[in-house]
Amino acid sequence: MAAMTDEGPSIDRTRPSIARVYDYLLGGTDNYAVDREIGDVFKRDLPGSVAIAFANRAALVRAVAEIVTTTDVRQFIDLGSGLPTADNVHQIAQRHAPESRVVYVDIDPQVLVHGRTLLAENDRTRVVAGDVRKPEEVRAHPETLALIDFERPVAVILSAVLHHVNDEEDPAGIVRYWRDQVPPGSYFFLSHFRSGDNPETAEAEGILHQTFGRGRWRTDEEIASLLDGLEILDPGIVPAPLWRPDDADGPRHGGGGQEITVWERLIAAGLARKSA
Repeated sequence: MAAMTDEGPSIDRTRPSIARVYDYLLGGTDNYAVDREIGDVFKRDLPGSVAIAFANRAALVRAVAEIVTTTDVRQFIDLGSGLPTADNVHQIAQRHAPESRVVYVDIDPQVLVHGRTLLAENDRTRVVAGDVRKPEEVRAHPETLALIDFERPVAVILSAVLHHVNDEEDPAGIVRYWRDQVPPGSYFFLSHFRSGDNPETAEAEGILHQTFGRGRWRTDEEIASLLDGLEILDPGIVPAPLWRPDDADGPRHGGGGQEITVWERLIAAGLARKSA
């Protein structure tokens, strides 16, 4: 998570990127050999890690659709958005409400490159090169201000990003900052690696630390505490496949009342609202 200007550094193909490894696990092509090497470690040593990635993505899709179809919120800030893949936030939101506006925020230079492509195609989408740990800079960025009206409710997306923020970097403070910046009626979607108190959790956490030098699994209670001051909506903080599943998710992702795997229990999701 090194600092980055709007021009951004050149893409380093010799070091793995969190965004590119995630892209590889989701079946994407915007990754390099070094990313695939790490992704293959997850696939080999943690055979359910691909299910974690898909369970998280499916929960995000459901949450954005839920917000845009059941509320008047038409503004989204996606913090730590990662590389574009199928059903990006703007695609989901604008499918239901074409007037929806989305600001993507990420520090990875490759995300910025792809984001500029999105920007060229869609004038209701912006990409900000920014560090999630420096929310004031993201809030004040001209591209953010060009698209987001902070006098109106905003949906803040924190999908699979805060588990990359260590305790000493104050992840709760990041959420608190955005909570204070948006008006009542705003929503927060959060997904996060979930402590399972099992060998799978320990091994996955160890690989992340060894590869990226960071990564913090948290309990359901710790994840809920990140949303302090917000109203956590039903069904609360739960494994991602169990967050408002639908039949389209299929048996593997908790649809149709099917049992989910130990791996899919390692990613939690929740939706919260700012009531006052």
